Amino acid sequence: MSGHGAPSIGTLLRLSIPAILIGVVSALSLFAVEEAAHLLEHLLWEALPEAWGIAPASGWWIFGVLAVTGLLIGLILTYVPGHGGHDSATVQLIAPPIALGAVPGLVVVTVLALAGGVSLGPESPIIAINTAVLIALVARLWPGVGIELVMMLTIAGTIGALFGTPVAAILILTGVVAAAPSGGGLWDRLFLPLLAAGAGTVTMRLLVGPPFGLGDIPPLGTPQVSQILAGAVVASGAAAVVVAGAFFFRPLHAAFRRLGRPLVYTTLGGLILGGLGALGGPLTLFKGGPQAAELVQSAEDYTAAQLAVAIAIKLAALLIAATSGFRGGRVFPAAFLGVASGLLGHMLLPAVPLGLALACGVLGSVLAETHEGWIALFIAVAVVGDITVLPVLCLVLLPVWLLVSRAPVMHVHIAEHKPSGSAA
Repeated sequence: MSGHGAPSIGTLLRLSIPAILIGVVSALSLFAVEEAAHLLEHLLWEALPEAWGIAPASGWWIFGVLAVTGLLIGLILTYVPGHGGHDSATVQLIAPPIALGAVPGLVVVTVLALAGGVSLGPESPIIAINTAVLIALVARLWPGVGIELVMMLTIAGTIGALFGTPVAAILILTGVVAAAPSGGGLWDRLFLPLLAAGAGTVTMRLLVGPPFGLGDIPPLGTPQVSQILAGAVVASGAAAVVVAGAFFFRPLHAAFRRLGRPLVYTTLGGLILGGLGALGGPLTLFKGGPQAAELVQSAEDYTAAQLAVAIAIKLAALLIAATSGFRGGRVFPAAFLGVASGLLGHMLLPAVPLGLALACGVLGSVLAETHEGWIALFIAVAVVGDITVLPVLCLVLLPVWLLVSRAPVMHVHIAEHKPSGSAA
C-alpha cells in the first residue's frame, strides 16, 4: 500500500482477506494463551488446595505460589533460548518484533505469570507473540504483504481483541499512519487495520464476551456541572496514584538489574510479590479484571481505609512485577487501580454517581500509565457500560492530561533492542 496515491479498490479487496484473517488469528492466539492460563490457575488456586485441604486464600499459600512462579520464570528467562522476548518494562503496546525463536519461552512465562497471580496483564506479550508468528506466517502465505503492514494489522487486531474496542485500536495507530510517507487519505490507510481490529474484537467477543464489565451500573443520564467537577477530582486523584508509582519505576528496574541474572532478580520479585499478596489477599492478585468486578459488587464490605490499603498494595505489586523481569502488560492492573480509586472517590464524594466515579477513576489511571487518551477513554466507557459518560470524560480528560503529560511513565527507555535472541 505504498505510493503517492490512494490504494485502488482492487488492492483494498485483495488485502482485506489477510487483514480479517490476521485479526481472527490474533484473537485466537490471545484466547489460547488465556485459556492455558485459566487451566493452570484452576490447578494452582482450586484443585491443588482442595486436594490438600488448604485454604487458597491463606497467606502462606499465596506467598508460596508467587515465589515458585518467580523462580520458574527466572529459570526460563535465564536458560531458555530467546529469554522470553523483550523485557516488558522497556516496551509499550507497539514494540519492535521479537525473533520467532523467542515465542515459546514468552508463551510459557506469560501463562505462568497470568496463572500464578502476578499483577500484570497479557497485552504486551501477546502483541509480541502475535506479531512474531504472523510476520512469519504471512511471509509464507502472502509474500507480497509488507512486514510493516502485517505489524500494523496484528497490533490492531490484538488490541481490538484485548480491549474490546476496535475504534481505540485504530485511533492509537492514527499517529503512526499519519506520519508514514505512503500516499492516500488517512481513512484509506486505516481501512485495513480497522478490518483487522474489528475481526479481532468480534472473534474474542464470540469466544469469551466483553473483556471488561463490572455488572449493572446505573447509567449517568444528564450530568450536573458539579458532577463534572467532582469527576475531574476523582480522575486526577486516580492519575496521581499511578504517577506516584511511576517515580519509582526506573529506580526499581535498575536496582533489580544490578543483581545480574534473571534467575536472581525474578525470583526475588516473586518473593516480594508473595509477601504483598499475603498482605493484600486474593483481591490484589492477577491482572485485575474479575477482582475489580468483585470489588464493586461487594463495595459495602470495604471501608475507605481498606480501599486505600488495597490500592497501595496493588500499586506496589504492579511496580515489582513490571520491574523484576516478569513478562506482562500494565494496562489491566492500571484499570483495577482506576476502579478502586473511583470507588474510593465515590465513598468520599457521594454526590458523584457510582458509574461516573468508576469511569473517571479508570480514565485517570489508564491515561497516567499509557499516555494514550483513546485507550483510556474507551476502556473507561467499557468498564461501566454506559456511553453517556463519554462526553463528561472528554471534559474530565483536560485536567488529567495536564497532570500526566509531563509526568514520568512506567517505562524504561533503552537506546535500542539488541537481537540477543530476543529481538529481530
